[in-house]
Amino acid sequence: MKKLFLIIGAPGSGKTTDAELIAEQNDAITHYSTGDMLRAEVASGSEIGKELNSYMSKGLIVPIEVAIKTITNAIKNAPTDIIIIDGYPRSMEQLNALDEYLHVDSFLELASVIEVHVSEETARDRVLGRNRGADDNTEVFDNRMKVYTEPLAEIQAFYSAKNLLHVISGEGTIEEIVHEMGSFVKSKI
Repeated sequence: MKKLFLIIGAPGSGKTTDAELIAEQNDAITHYSTGDMLRAEVASGSEIGKELNSYMSKGLIVPIEVAIKTITNAIKNAPTDIIIIDGYPRSMEQLNALDEYLHVDSFLELASVIEVHVSEETARDRVLGRNRGADDNTEVFDNRMKVYTEPLAEIQAFYSAKNLLHVISGEGTIEEIVHEMGSFVKSKI
Protein backbone atom coordinates (compact mmCIF):
# COMPACT_ATOMS: atom_id res chain seq x y z
CA MET A 1 0.00 0.00 0.00
CA LYS A 2 1.30 3.45 -0.92
CA LYS A 3 1.56 6.01 1.89
CA LEU A 4 0.80 9.66 1.22
CA PHE A 5 2.10 12.63 3.20
CA LEU A 6 0.63 16.07 2.53
CA ILE A 7 2.66 19.19 3.38
CA ILE A 8 0.50 22.28 3.86
CA GLY A 9 1.30 25.86 4.81
CA ALA A 10 1.23 29.44 3.61
CA PRO A 11 3.30 30.73 0.69
CA GLY A 12 6.81 31.35 1.98
CA SER A 13 6.66 28.57 4.57
CA GLY A 14 9.39 26.68 2.70
CA LYS A 15 7.39 23.47 2.37
CA THR A 16 8.61 22.72 -1.18
CA THR A 17 12.29 23.08 -0.28
CA ASP A 18 11.86 21.02 2.89
CA ALA A 19 10.01 18.20 1.11
CA GLU A 20 12.51 18.17 -1.77
CA LEU A 21 15.42 17.75 0.63
CA ILE A 22 13.71 14.90 2.48
CA ALA A 23 13.13 13.08 -0.81
CA GLU A 24 16.72 13.71 -1.93
CA GLN A 25 17.97 12.11 1.27
CA ASN A 26 15.84 8.98 0.84
CA ASP A 27 15.48 7.02 -2.40
CA ALA A 28 12.29 5.41 -1.08
CA ILE A 29 10.43 8.75 -1.09
CA THR A 30 8.97 10.59 -4.09
CA HIS A 31 8.15 14.29 -3.76
CA TYR A 32 5.78 16.28 -5.95
CA SER A 33 5.10 19.99 -5.73
CA THR A 34 1.61 20.84 -6.95
CA GLY A 35 2.79 24.33 -7.86
CA ASP A 36 5.74 23.02 -9.88
CA MET A 37 3.52 20.59 -11.77
CA LEU A 38 1.02 23.32 -12.62
CA ARG A 39 3.80 25.74 -13.64
CA ALA A 40 5.25 23.05 -15.93
CA GLU A 41 1.87 22.81 -17.64
CA VAL A 42 1.83 26.59 -18.08
CA ALA A 43 5.36 26.51 -19.53
CA SER A 44 4.30 23.83 -22.04
CA GLY A 45 1.97 26.36 -23.68
CA SER A 46 -0.91 23.89 -23.77
CA GLU A 47 -4.52 25.03 -23.72
CA ILE A 48 -4.94 23.91 -20.15
CA GLY A 49 -1.65 25.66 -19.35
CA LYS A 50 -3.05 28.92 -20.68
CA GLU A 51 -6.14 28.49 -18.53
CA LEU A 52 -3.99 27.75 -15.50
CA ASN A 53 -1.87 30.83 -16.13
CA SER A 54 -4.94 33.05 -16.06
CA TYR A 55 -5.41 31.98 -12.43
CA MET A 56 -1.83 31.51 -11.25
CA SER A 57 -0.55 34.82 -12.63
CA LYS A 58 -3.01 36.56 -10.31
CA GLY A 59 -2.25 34.37 -7.31
CA LEU A 60 -5.70 32.76 -7.47
CA ILE A 61 -6.70 29.16 -6.89
CA VAL A 62 -6.92 26.88 -9.93
CA PRO A 63 -10.13 25.04 -10.89
CA ILE A 64 -10.81 21.97 -8.78
CA GLU A 65 -11.05 19.59 -11.74
CA VAL A 66 -7.54 20.56 -12.92
CA ALA A 67 -5.99 20.37 -9.46
CA ILE A 68 -7.43 16.99 -8.54
CA LYS A 69 -6.47 15.50 -11.92
CA THR A 70 -2.92 16.75 -11.51
CA ILE A 71 -2.55 15.38 -8.01
CA THR A 72 -4.16 11.98 -8.61
CA ASN A 73 -2.05 11.40 -11.72
CA ALA A 74 1.06 12.11 -9.66
CA ILE A 75 -0.04 9.64 -6.99
CA LYS A 76 -0.77 6.91 -9.53
CA ASN A 77 2.53 7.42 -11.36
CA ALA A 78 4.79 7.73 -8.31
CA PRO A 79 7.74 5.30 -8.60
CA THR A 80 7.87 4.69 -4.83
CA ASP A 81 5.41 3.61 -2.13
CA ILE A 82 6.02 6.75 -0.03
CA ILE A 83 4.81 9.98 -1.61
CA ILE A 84 5.07 13.54 -0.35
CA ILE A 85 2.92 16.22 -1.98
CA ASP A 86 3.16 19.87 -1.01
CA GLY A 87 0.89 22.80 -1.73
CA TYR A 88 -2.34 20.80 -1.71
CA PRO A 89 -5.14 21.02 -0.71
CA ARG A 90 -5.67 24.79 -0.72
CA SER A 91 -9.42 24.86 -0.23
CA MET A 92 -12.17 22.78 1.34
CA GLU A 93 -13.36 21.95 -2.18
CA GLN A 94 -9.95 20.49 -3.03
CA LEU A 95 -9.77 18.73 0.33
CA ASN A 96 -13.15 17.08 -0.17
CA ALA A 97 -12.21 16.01 -3.70
CA LEU A 98 -8.95 14.49 -2.47
CA ASP A 99 -10.69 12.82 0.48
CA GLU A 100 -13.21 11.28 -1.92
CA TYR A 101 -10.38 10.00 -4.11
CA LEU A 102 -8.62 8.48 -1.08
CA HIS A 103 -11.80 6.62 -0.12
CA VAL A 104 -12.08 5.16 -3.62
CA ASP A 105 -8.42 4.17 -3.97
CA SER A 106 -7.94 1.35 -1.48
CA PHE A 107 -4.23 1.06 -2.31
CA LEU A 108 -3.37 4.45 -0.82
CA GLU A 109 -3.20 5.52 2.82
CA LEU A 110 -2.99 9.13 3.97
CA ALA A 111 -0.30 8.67 6.60
CA SER A 112 -0.16 12.25 7.85
CA VAL A 113 -0.59 15.93 7.05
CA ILE A 114 2.28 18.19 8.11
CA GLU A 115 1.67 21.90 8.45
CA VAL A 116 4.76 24.08 8.18
CA HIS A 117 3.76 27.16 10.16
CA VAL A 118 5.38 30.58 9.72
CA SER A 119 4.37 34.11 10.61
CA GLU A 120 2.82 36.27 7.90
CA GLU A 121 5.85 38.57 8.16
CA THR A 122 8.21 35.68 7.40
CA ALA A 123 6.00 34.51 4.55
CA ARG A 124 5.90 37.99 3.03
CA ASP A 125 9.68 38.43 3.29
CA ARG A 126 10.31 35.08 1.64
CA VAL A 127 7.76 35.37 -1.16
CA LEU A 128 8.54 38.97 -2.10
CA GLY A 129 12.26 38.27 -1.90
CA ARG A 130 12.33 35.41 -4.38
CA ASN A 131 12.28 37.52 -7.53
CA ARG A 132 9.69 35.27 -9.13
CA GLY A 133 8.21 37.84 -11.46
CA ALA A 134 4.49 38.14 -10.82
CA ASP A 135 4.93 37.00 -7.23
CA ASP A 136 6.93 40.15 -6.48
CA ASN A 137 3.72 42.11 -6.42
CA THR A 138 1.78 42.99 -3.29
CA GLU A 139 -1.61 42.31 -4.89
CA VAL A 140 -0.52 38.86 -6.07
CA PHE A 141 0.99 38.11 -2.67
CA ASP A 142 -2.19 39.21 -0.88
CA ASN A 143 -4.28 37.02 -3.21
CA ARG A 144 -2.06 34.03 -2.55
CA MET A 145 -2.16 34.54 1.22
CA LYS A 146 -5.95 34.83 1.11
CA VAL A 147 -6.25 31.63 -0.93
CA TYR A 148 -4.07 29.74 1.57
CA THR A 149 -5.05 31.18 4.92
CA GLU A 150 -8.83 31.63 4.68
CA PRO A 151 -9.60 27.88 4.48
CA LEU A 152 -6.62 26.83 6.62
CA ALA A 153 -8.54 26.64 9.92
CA GLU A 154 -11.15 24.35 8.34
CA ILE A 155 -8.47 22.18 6.75
CA GLN A 156 -6.62 21.96 10.07
CA ALA A 157 -9.82 21.00 11.89
CA PHE A 158 -10.65 18.34 9.30
CA TYR A 159 -7.29 16.60 9.65
CA SER A 160 -7.05 17.16 13.41
CA ALA A 161 -10.35 15.33 13.86
CA LYS A 162 -8.81 12.38 12.03
CA ASN A 163 -5.64 12.64 14.19
CA LEU A 164 -3.60 13.25 11.05
CA LEU A 165 -2.33 16.82 11.53
CA HIS A 166 1.24 17.42 12.72
CA VAL A 167 2.37 21.07 13.01
CA ILE A 168 6.02 22.12 12.90
CA SER A 169 7.60 25.57 12.97
CA GLY A 170 9.06 26.84 9.71
CA GLU A 171 10.97 29.63 11.45
CA GLY A 172 14.13 27.60 12.10
CA THR A 173 17.00 26.77 9.76
CA ILE A 174 16.37 24.52 6.75
CA GLU A 175 18.46 21.83 8.42
CA GLU A 176 16.37 21.94 11.60
CA ILE A 177 13.05 21.87 9.74
CA VAL A 178 14.08 19.08 7.39
CA HIS A 179 15.42 17.03 10.31
CA GLU A 180 12.15 17.39 12.26
CA MET A 181 9.97 16.71 9.23
CA GLY A 182 12.14 13.83 8.03
CA SER A 183 12.16 12.19 11.47
CA PHE A 184 8.39 12.45 11.66
CA VAL A 185 7.89 10.93 8.18
CA LYS A 186 10.25 8.05 9.06
CA SER A 187 8.30 7.42 12.27
CA LYS A 188 5.16 6.86 10.18
CA ILE A 189 6.57 4.42 7.62
